[in-house]
Amino acid sequence: MFNVLSYIIGIISLVIVIPATIPFLGWANWIALPLIVIGLIIGQISSSDGGRNFCLVILLIAAVRLTLGGGIF
Repeated sequence: MFNVLSYIIGIISLVIVIPATIPFLGWANWIALPLIVIGLIIGQISSSDGGRNFCLVILLIAAVRLTLGGGIF
């Protein structure tokens, strides 16, 4: 159950992170980061690690985008 919940939170975060790759929308990653962390924590509680790994990939995408944009853009 926790794994499914982690996937759902990851998909919601992905919906926020994808448009945030557009220039001047990088601030949306700051909204997605807390959701991704919550998904990671819930995925860690789960017996399966698929949801956690999915959230880690989304976290990597958001972190790279924030790094390239200087944290805001």
